[in-house]
Amino acid sequence: MNTIFMAWIVLGISVMSEVAGTIALRQSAGFTRIGPALLAGLFYIAAVWLMAIALRQLEMGITYAVWAASGTAITALVGIAVFQEQASLQKLTGIAIILVGVLVLSIERTGDA
Repeated sequence: MNTIFMAWIVLGISVMSEVAGTIALRQSAGFTRIGPALLAGLFYIAAVWLMAIALRQLEMGITYAVWAASGTAITALVGIAVFQEQASLQKLTGIAIILVGVLVLSIERTGDA
């Protein structure tokens, strides 16, 4: 399988790990609950480790931009869907713009490979 494609897969798993870490962080209640606090730390370590692996094949600027933006957008959607956070038109428009940006960066980099 193409190493660039695999790097994007690893980056996607890294993003999911970062999102899981953020959910666990919320569940830790300010680090007062040890189980979720430990999970948050483990997920964040895994996210950074996996991103480092993806960086072997992908450009640093694109990798970090995709990682941070994807994590932000997915975390916001999880907040809306799972934690009943506000879903305003402004918030949803911002998330859509982030996702379009990530898509454009991903396609541009994949097309170069």
